[in-house]
Amino acid sequence: MLEKIVVRVRKKLLGLVEIKGVILSARPFVDEIERFRKIPNVRAVVLRIDSPGGAVAPAQEIYEAVLRTREKKPVFASMGCVAASGGYYIASAAERIYANPGTLTGSIGVAMQLRNLQGLLSRIGIHNSVIKSGEFKDAGSPYREMTPKESRYLQSVSDEIYEQFLQAVASGRKLDGEQAAKLGDGKIYTGTRARELGLVDDLGGLQTVLRETGKRVGIPEEPRVVSFRRRRRFFSEGMVQAALRQILTTEVARETSLQGFMLLAPLGSP
Repeated sequence: MLEKIVVRVRKKLLGLVEIKGVILSARPFVDEIERFRKIPNVRAVVLRIDSPGGAVAPAQEIYEAVLRTREKKPVFASMGCVAASGGYYIASAAERIYANPGTLTGSIGVAMQLRNLQGLLSRIGIHNSVIKSGEFKDAGSPYREMTPKESRYLQSVSDEIYEQFLQAVASGRKLDGEQAAKLGDGKIYTGTRARELGLVDDLGGLQTVLRETGKRVGIPEEPRVVSFRRRRRFFSEGMVQAALRQILTTEVARETSLQGFMLLAPLGSP
């Protein structure tokens, strides 16, 4: 419906895509970016990112959608409270990145948190048995000590994802490998510091980004902005985000080691 309305307007417009909270699915964001890419009179897209990151693959999918859109029209990124880890991964695909001075960003790295409950469970008489096929099938299990071989295996997977992250940032920010590696130590930066380090292009809030993007594509000082209305669900967004955070911190989510690798800053969700 929005596509039809936008086409009838026949004016130059900006498309706004809001990426909020912990990112566990790429679909709603990719769909919006792709739809704006195909609407002729949407001359540029602005990503408003308020996210500490999330799962690896969704961040990568959104990153790729931004790159595809940039082949047809500019994409600028506006950082809110937090745009870190997977949130920064996505932002790095944009042509230009803006942050507020106090925005928390960076956190370029990969983390997997594992807990060992073996001692606690044994005290209350609970013992775990596993029947498996494949030496590493239960690597990272919370019910026993990890072997050195398993630790090396999981570290190698983490290192591979980390290299993918560094390559994406290096490509998006036009950094060489050494520069990207220096910044990829997991540190969180303020928007001001991120600008000094070259991770952010300029400082300013969303309205500044919208005006700057509008100037880039020949739209007057106050551009008209359109966005897609997402379907309302029974649960509020806040309730859903709280539930997702709880899932991420339970042992159920940690039992499968591949679910544990996250591009997620240690800040919680805004």
